[in-house]
Amino acid sequence: MIRAAAASNAIPRPQPRRARHATRLAAALMASALATPAATPSLARGPDADGVKVGNPSIFRKLYPAARLEYTAAQQYESLTQQAEAKHALLPAGHPQTERVRKIGRELLPFANKFNERAKDWDWKMNVINSKTINAFCMPGGKIAVFTGIINELNLTDDELAMIMGHEIAHALREHARERAAKGMLTNLGVLAVGILVGNGAGELARVSGGLLNLKFSRGDETEADLVGMELAARAGYDPRAGITLWEKMSAKAKGAPPQWMSTHPSGTTRIDTIKKHLDEVMPLYETAKAGKRG
Repeated sequence: MIRAAAASNAIPRPQPRRARHATRLAAALMASALATPAATPSLARGPDADGVKVGNPSIFRKLYPAARLEYTAAQQYESLTQQAEAKHALLPAGHPQTERVRKIGRELLPFANKFNERAKDWDWKMNVINSKTINAFCMPGGKIAVFTGIINELNLTDDELAMIMGHEIAHALREHARERAAKGMLTNLGVLAVGILVGNGAGELARVSGGLLNLKFSRGDETEADLVGMELAARAGYDPRAGITLWEKMSAKAKGAPPQWMSTHPSGTTRIDTIKKHLDEVMPLYETAKAGKRG
């Protein structure tokens, strides 16, 4: 195309300002992300010398505004809890399972700031929804929901429930949803720029909105959440070895249709191996916390 234009002395039409801006922005964002090498979890510890080995959170997450994602999450969480309440499925504050979940959550949260300093400013919410769904989640900004299905179907002990809640809280602390939103934005922004350049009238870049409840994390994200969740539980005085019995129960349940909570996770055997491999990093924390509770 360029060669043909030169031969005919035609003057190339300048790119529309929006196209030039989209092209430059896509290139700048991609260059910024790719210029910083990803952290290697096996070579770095957390913000202090004790606990699990984790690297720095993904640099990609900085390309998507945290406040925007957390606002969207808060809206979706509010909508979910309102719908559950309308269907009489939202357990009240005084229900034993709600009290149980909130007690465990309150004991985990003091240790959240180690992995994300912004967590101290989040408006944490914890609710239990009466549903046979075997699932739990923590949305960006600290919005937690646990379904009765995962508690009842697996007959969870407090230690096992703490491992699940720690895992979900870890996703929010490590900003895995923000990372995936940023990577999706880069992809969509590149498509937008190309679309404008070829003149197909592409609209504005779609804003990340619905879908946080169904977000699929990578296996690397899931393993990282396991490790951070183990530490949160251990520091709060919950036995991290409960992750082994938890995944034995989950694997047994998965002989039919895999539970939703398990759908994007590494296999139960892999999870158990990971937990066993890293127990020596968190057991001293658990023993210290347990002694403190006894005292």
